[in-house]
Amino acid sequence: MQSGTRKLFRHPPFLFYFGASGLSELAYQIAFVALGWQVYALSGSAFDLGLIGLIQFLPSVILVFVIGHAADKYPRRGLVQLCQLTEALTALYLALGSYGGWLSVMNIFVCVGILGLAMAFEGPAASALLPSVVPKGHLQEGTTLGSSIYQMGAISGPAVGGLAFAFSPTLPFVLMLVLWGLAVLLNQFIKNESAEAPTDSPSSDSVFAGAVFIKNNPAILGTLSLDLFAVLLGGATTLLPIYAKDILQTGPLGLGILRSAPALGALVMTLYLSYRPLQKAVGIRMFQSVILFGLATVVFAFSELMWLSVLSLVVMGAADMVSVVIRSSLVQLSTPSDMRGRVNAVNFLFINTSNQLGGFESGMTAALLGTVPAVALGGIGTVLVALAWMKLFPTLRAVDKLE
Repeated sequence: MQSGTRKLFRHPPFLFYFGASGLSELAYQIAFVALGWQVYALSGSAFDLGLIGLIQFLPSVILVFVIGHAADKYPRRGLVQLCQLTEALTALYLALGSYGGWLSVMNIFVCVGILGLAMAFEGPAASALLPSVVPKGHLQEGTTLGSSIYQMGAISGPAVGGLAFAFSPTLPFVLMLVLWGLAVLLNQFIKNESAEAPTDSPSSDSVFAGAVFIKNNPAILGTLSLDLFAVLLGGATTLLPIYAKDILQTGPLGLGILRSAPALGALVMTLYLSYRPLQKAVGIRMFQSVILFGLATVVFAFSELMWLSVLSLVVMGAADMVSVVIRSSLVQLSTPSDMRGRVNAVNFLFINTSNQLGGFESGMTAALLGTVPAVALGGIGTVLVALAWMKLFPTLRAVDKLE
């Protein structure tokens, strides 16, 4: 692993890809800390916080097959750059609106929709681009490092976003503009484009090949659907502005720390799995991690202590990372190169559904039942889903090794 990692960091296409992905993820994390805090400050509504997740989610579910088709038909680097340029321009609009004092909740919702659309195309295209920027035989190391850079962005982004917002509500949007602009520039230096897209154009019939591929692989279908329903129910992170302001009584910086905690746990787990990869009983480990995620969510729901809340979120992030590693490994190792865009589009739909639609579910439930009961019931529901999936997907439970 260490030798492979050194080789990757001597390979310029991967270095540029690695840097651009990290900058884009950092900007993304800053964006939704700042947008969440600003929406709650303007409206004081848990339902509006939930709407942010729904608006982010809609482009992925409506355009999933178009997104996958585009990632397999057009040059992936160019598609990623176009998305990042759109995100940079949206950040510019938000910065101007915040500085001018005319940014409203509705303005923010429109911008969230544009960002959600751009990110829906960027994620699958960037993931499908990865195999063409790593040296032959080092895809697994590249995937691991790719996960780590996303987690580092997820750790630092919320803290940076919270600190920047505390200094000035406009500053987070200026940082987003700079970071996405730099990501566009770094991607321009990637010259390994020969394997970006297949030479043939996918036919209209093959647009749905990603969904068919996943449907015919029970282990992958079970993994994705488990992640979907578990995180859908356990979407406590959307309600963090309420916990930070009303329950834990901390400010934007405290919100940034809370938002960073799951990513810190995920990064620690990523590093651990790099040196101690999953060797056996992978399916059982998957279900154990989801159950742990649910239990940690329940602890977080009732916590009124900052240290216990942060610890619970760290455990949630570490447990969720096990699911990410298994899902990513199954998809990358099983998918032909000319189908990666379509398969990754469906994969990202599941990811976006679990995170963003989960945020909408949490916001609605909190508006109806209260914040603490909503989070606690979500954690209990996650445990119940994991137990049910052990019965429904025996093939996933029986997976022994990631090969």
